[in-house]
Amino acid sequence: MITKDSEHVLEECLNAIYEGVPVNNLIIVDGFSTDRTLDILRKYHDKNGNIKIINDKGTRATARQKGIENVETEWFMFVDSDVIICKDWYKRAEKYIDDADDVGAIWGVNVDTPNISSQTFLRMITHAATEVFKFRGGTHDVLILRESVKDIKIPEFLHAYEDKYIIDWIKKKGYKVVIGDDLYCMHYRPPTDWCLKESVLLASHEVKYGLVHFHTFKYTLYYPFYSFYWFVQNLKKNLSF
Repeated sequence: MITKDSEHVLEECLNAIYEGVPVNNLIIVDGFSTDRTLDILRKYHDKNGNIKIINDKGTRATARQKGIENVETEWFMFVDSDVIICKDWYKRAEKYIDDADDVGAIWGVNVDTPNISSQTFLRMITHAATEVFKFRGGTHDVLILRESVKDIKIPEFLHAYEDKYIIDWIKKKGYKVVIGDDLYCMHYRPPTDWCLKESVLLASHEVKYGLVHFHTFKYTLYYPFYSFYWFVQNLKKNLSF
């Protein structure tokens, strides 16, 4: 887990992890948080005794790289600090490991909240998130085979799209990336993210990292179009016309 001023839903996030995943070590790469993040982590370390905190002043790329380099188990999991994974996440994921010997990663759908007001809307968002992952990648909640990334060197400048780089790397190594049909997490982005400033910052990252090409336009245009399409289809089904 990478953190920086992540107190927003961190305790709920950690509770879900310890309830739904067999944790050998919880590796935290922290960008020198100034809020309650480290206090919360120390509390959980005192309780469980298996949290390792590493400091990093770099980008999300350098943070994830450090996390990978400190993994000791055959499989490890990236969980973002602002998500709450579903109940029995790991138990549900195990069957995908058993299905094939060439699986390199197992991803759970991320559902942005709040305002999930109906099952129809939830299905719409789930379909959209799944399609976006196929060409965008994501590490909100993903189980990864350490062998598939053992020699990865994530470009340090990637403060965004480092997750796509990781997923693409796994695929290029010949491993399958599986999307779990019963795996998901609820993504509670901090209120500070829902503002014009953060939206402009994200857009600037995409330009800075040279990712404004067909992929980016497809991502930004396809998501709302696909969501609207599924909304109409479900509405027609529910209204029988």
